[in-house]
Amino acid sequence: MSEIPAKATESEDPSDGARAEATGDAEADVTSGTAGGTGLSSTGGGRSTSGAGMRDSSGTGTRDSSGAGPRDIGFGDMPPGDGMWQSSPPGSIYDYIKVASFSIGPDGLVDQWSLRAEQLFGIRAEYAVGMDPIEAFIDPDLREQGQRKMAEILDGREWTGVVPFRAPGAAEGESGREGLAEVYVMPTRTEDGEKAAVCIVVDVRTLRSIETDLAASQSIFGQSPFGFLLIDTDLRIRRANQQFATTFGGTPDDHRGRGVHDYLQRSEAERVAATLRRVLETGDSITDMHVTGFVPGSEGRRHWSINLYRVHSGSGRPIGVAWLGTDITSRRAAAREAAAARRNLALLNEAGARIGNSLDLETTARELLDVVVPGFCDLATVDLYQGLLAGDETPPGLADGSAELRRVAFASAVSDAPFVGGGAPVAVGAVHHYPFNSPCADALRTARTQFVPAEEGGLVQSTLAVPMVAHDTVVGLAQFARAKGSEPFGDRDRDLAVELAARAAVCIDNARLYRREHERALILQRSLLPPGDPVASGLDIACRYLPGNSSADRPSEVGGDWFDVIELPGHRTALVVGDVMGRGLRAAVAMGELRSAVRTLALLDLEPAEVLSALDEIARGLGAPGGVQQATRAARRPREADLSEVYLATCVYAVYDSVTRRCTFANAGHLPPVLVEPGEDALMLDVPPGMPLGVGGEPFEEVEVELPEGALLALYTDGLVESRDHPLDEGLQAFVGALTDPTLPLEDVCDHVLSTLDSHHGEDDIALLMARVQGLPIDSVGDWTLPREPRSVGRAREYARGQLLSWDLEPLVDTTELLVSELVTNALRYGEGEIRLRLLLDRTLVCEVWDSGLVQPRRRRARDTDEGGRGLQLVGLLSAAWGSRRTPRGKTVWFELPLPDGETGLADPAEALLSLF
Repeated sequence: MSEIPAKATESEDPSDGARAEATGDAEADVTSGTAGGTGLSSTGGGRSTSGAGMRDSSGTGTRDSSGAGPRDIGFGDMPPGDGMWQSSPPGSIYDYIKVASFSIGPDGLVDQWSLRAEQLFGIRAEYAVGMDPIEAFIDPDLREQGQRKMAEILDGREWTGVVPFRAPGAAEGESGREGLAEVYVMPTRTEDGEKAAVCIVVDVRTLRSIETDLAASQSIFGQSPFGFLLIDTDLRIRRANQQFATTFGGTPDDHRGRGVHDYLQRSEAERVAATLRRVLETGDSITDMHVTGFVPGSEGRRHWSINLYRVHSGSGRPIGVAWLGTDITSRRAAAREAAAARRNLALLNEAGARIGNSLDLETTARELLDVVVPGFCDLATVDLYQGLLAGDETPPGLADGSAELRRVAFASAVSDAPFVGGGAPVAVGAVHHYPFNSPCADALRTARTQFVPAEEGGLVQSTLAVPMVAHDTVVGLAQFARAKGSEPFGDRDRDLAVELAARAAVCIDNARLYRREHERALILQRSLLPPGDPVASGLDIACRYLPGNSSADRPSEVGGDWFDVIELPGHRTALVVGDVMGRGLRAAVAMGELRSAVRTLALLDLEPAEVLSALDEIARGLGAPGGVQQATRAARRPREADLSEVYLATCVYAVYDSVTRRCTFANAGHLPPVLVEPGEDALMLDVPPGMPLGVGGEPFEEVEVELPEGALLALYTDGLVESRDHPLDEGLQAFVGALTDPTLPLEDVCDHVLSTLDSHHGEDDIALLMARVQGLPIDSVGDWTLPREPRSVGRAREYARGQLLSWDLEPLVDTTELLVSELVTNALRYGEGEIRLRLLLDRTLVCEVWDSGLVQPRRRRARDTDEGGRGLQLVGLLSAAWGSRRTPRGKTVWFELPLPDGETGLADPAEALLSLF
């Protein structure tokens, strides 16, 4: 802590000069009515809080502010009356700010300690008196500077400043509080003439809090869009805001001192005044009290909603009532108008609650008729276009009315017979069409409601033919009829019928679009998953994917679950399982993009945490029009994000090394992997979950685990372990319990898990990836360390030849020797540190050359006249694949060759060399 620069004054006589200037400052503060920076205004019984009072009693003068000369400020110059000496009532400013005083004796120790000081510092007087204030309250790093200041003060210097303090414990075992105080130190003299000092202390943090509160209060009061009043205990307005003055005229100051009788009629004013008194007496708040009155310049009656609550001072004393008024005149008029439409709204609310609960076309049509019969009409039918039901695309715009329709629903409150007229009755499920000139065909053609004339002698007296329009497309026709004896349809009924039909049409069109989207998303998702059974080095892989099943009332949406098995250089394998939050086509597309990104990042041979970090940036870019960069810039500024464009996903990414049988995990908000070791119970690996992809801002952690031979590793999505009937914790325990025998074939283990758990709930997709560890045998690995010298190139060729001959891979000897020579030579010329050569034999032959250099090799095209630069070109021509990757201690350059009995033929080294020239 450091002392904030302060100000000090001195004169030729250090003691008298300091007191003279302090007295001048005190006079200026009294004149201006403020405490200034020194806190010299008197409180309580009129005792001076500075040294000025003692100086005045001796008759010493001080210079005025202009420096014109000495001016006497004895008691005779004080204002007459009791204004200067009256006691401040409870609730004054001193109830809010913390002002304390204490005195310092000639020895520099505290000799007087006020009650306010006890409250501010938390130290009682019996402990404080006799303390060295510098040693007791000042930080040790500032004590030397404080001692110098104390010496100057006791020498007669006046000092003002802001000082951090730390109060010592009042008793053993107690810790003192820390704070920031503004201190005004004034020199004094004792009765014996020795120099001493009086200190005035103000808690700075309390002052700053008061400043903030006052600013906030002023902002709220002045900017409130409602009428805001502060009424005192005499029921007079002490303060009004601009909104109140705008309503009743004048300025806010013009309303000071007025009462409720100045604004309201007598009876209303008496009621409001009685309520104000009750709030003052009891403290109970009043909410939404309706008040009626008039405003100047208007003859219409106005209505207000008033909220009242009692206001207290800092000491808790009631000082008045706050009045918050809102004009509700237009609201009451609107309420009267809305009463006439409540019946229709009730019917629309019922329609909103009952229509569209299913994504089935026929069910939605029946839900419409359940709402309108008998509440709106006596008979009703729904006809939908046959092509719509068959899954064909509905053409945009208006139909010509001649297409085939199928009657999907009929309801009647008076008879079970279908509508009669215009031909034979149409049964539910029958396909028909309306004559071109009929009102129903005209309604379908023009998308306008038509009144159908009633037949003589029939049951129906009034019929509405309402086209069902969704997104500017006519999907069908609804007919509503009222039997004789009911009120005929009017214009308001027609508007209501159009609204009901439109709601049902939107639900039917949504069901159609959803059915199409679900089919396409399912096809897309299956096409993006790995085809067949994945193959990996050192792992036995089995996987399952189950899409959400179709339930009885609605088809389940396709989800964004995916898994992948990616081969990496060095007979390593990346295992990925993820889940895009959300469902439908968007989730499937996002899943495909993220899966492609994972495969691309995996080929860069990044660490698992780096892969997830890059994938997180990509996920954030999926929801932004400008991609990753736009999403990054947008994340740095506040914006109202469209939640439909936010892509979030969970993912677990693991890299398994078949040589060391070590697996490195990184997790982005996904469920933990499960490991089953031979002879042990299954357990969930403790992998830090991290944040989901698309959230951003948090790094991902890695965990490395050594997997024993024969161990079983399971990665999965939440659909396997969570459903409405089974919470997540219960599902995880059931999953762990189902992995009882890891020695069974993996396909049988997957089937056992799916049959044991509730995997047919159909609420979410299920992805399950299981891998059994089968590390490379030790005799399939050749590993040598070479010194950094030219002879190491020949030794590398010898080691490679000997190892390949021991593996019966003589056809690969020449090619391997040539490529090993190139890589070791590059490591000698451009690398650093020792060189390590490793050969790995599995389904292919992999050769790796390690060194401590960080510079990655770069393939370039050599010109005809260049003597070098063809080494990596030769490696690329002769090998099936090659590349380099970073390691914790440098880099690894590798190449891969197919085995002689593989499908890929070997390149001739001689022809490859000749092709370079």
